[in-house]
Amino acid sequence: MSIEDDVALLERVPTLRVLGTTALRMLAIGSEQRGVARNTVLFRAGDEADAGFVVQRGSFRIEDGSAALVAGPGALIGELALINAARRPSTAIALEDSSVIRVARSLFQRVLESDPAAARRLRDEFARRTSQIASDILIAGAKLST
Repeated sequence: MSIEDDVALLERVPTLRVLGTTALRMLAIGSEQRGVARNTVLFRAGDEADAGFVVQRGSFRIEDGSAALVAGPGALIGELALINAARRPSTAIALEDSSVIRVARSLFQRVLESDPAAARRLRDEFARRTSQIASDILIAGAKLST
């Protein structure tokens, strides 16, 4: 894939889209592409999380012991690893021959430092999502208590 193809894919990811084209180009240039064979573990729960992965091709089963979901092209796996050092809460396994763009936390942080407007847009997006989650929890709580 070309840099332009990678930028177009990154633009499909809601968390990354808010950064803008310049920041996405920097991420596309600095990131690495990885092929992942079917049934291969991309990462395991408990691993050190130092990068997020955008699925280019194929799909991954993400499981945390109690729940599982499938992530396909355009999905960002391990989003919080871009912001915060932590251990992986889940395991990701390729369901088919797949490829990902690995975005290292160090690269992501350099991009945000070099583009304060993009960092503000990302902060605003996280604030919006946090507010939505809080609202959803209140609604669910009200439904459960009736």
